Amino acid sequence: MDLSATAYVILGLLRDRPRSGYEIKAAVDRSTRFFWAASYGQIYPELKRLEELGLVRGSERSQGRRSRTVYALTPRGRRELVRWLSEPAGLLELRDEGLLKLFFADALPPEATPAMLAAKRDRHAATVERLREIERQAAAESADFECMVLRFGIEMNEWIAEWCERERRRLARGQRQRRAA
Repeated sequence: MDLSATAYVILGLLRDRPRSGYEIKAAVDRSTRFFWAASYGQIYPELKRLEELGLVRGSERSQGRRSRTVYALTPRGRRELVRWLSEPAGLLELRDEGLLKLFFADALPPEATPAMLAAKRDRHAATVERLREIERQAAAESADFECMVLRFGIEMNEWIAEWCERERRRLARGQRQRRAA
């Protein structure tokens, strides 16, 4: 079956309980967003497609004055999720605009780059704090695999923040690298 990564995010988030598109987006923002984001513009078309494929089933539910469609994983959807989880993962693709800008930073005055690294360091340190808050909640809910992935995110962001600080100090001392390409 040819499904997008967003489709598998949705199937995974529906594995434990039915959710609306809004609830799926909120769950993404609290969990996978730090390594796999999904927008409303991706989620709603995928829900429609997954329903057409028989992998999820939507039903109307009232929430206050509004009616929402709540989606549940079908047995076929659960089998597809398990099949996908059983396959080896693809390659890691890192997309980091801060690293991209740093790659071309030789176009900036030398004094600008340490500030760029300090800002990147601060963003990763803030991410560590957000992930630690999420980890405390996940640990209280006994979400072992979620905690495992959270620890990866925490440690990775801690390392990046430390790397940014090391490189910022090196550049502040005037030790620039020559352009490689």
